[in-house]
Amino acid sequence: MEKNVVTIAGSSTVLEAIKKMVSSNVWSLIVERNGLPVGLVTDRDVLRRYIGKDKSPDRTRVEDIMSAPIISVSPDDHVGKIMQTLAEKNIRRVFVVEEGKIIGRITQTKMFDDSLNVMLSISSLGYQM
Repeated sequence: MEKNVVTIAGSSTVLEAIKKMVSSNVWSLIVERNGLPVGLVTDRDVLRRYIGKDKSPDRTRVEDIMSAPIISVSPDDHVGKIMQTLAEKNIRRVFVVEEGKIIGRITQTKMFDDSLNVMLSISSLGYQM
């Protein structure tokens, strides 16, 4: 689980979101309204819902292009369930929620990397799959 979860106000502009993604070295931001998470804006949202639509980056609000709702899992959920959620919902990330608060995120890429590392470690021990 990655703990670097960055938030942005829904009233912020797309330009502000892009700058925040770059400065924070992340590709997704939790969109908040009145301090509560209401959605997610990703680099793909910017590409698909903004670029090429003749909108102004300094006037278009993040909440106008965000994805909602946020898909969440529990810190107690097992890897198989999380992978199934990613596949069934055709999404790239889920957020880990504990006691009503987002405490981290799990991405499809990170899960693949971790799974590959486990398989390579097992393989180096001489086990056959």
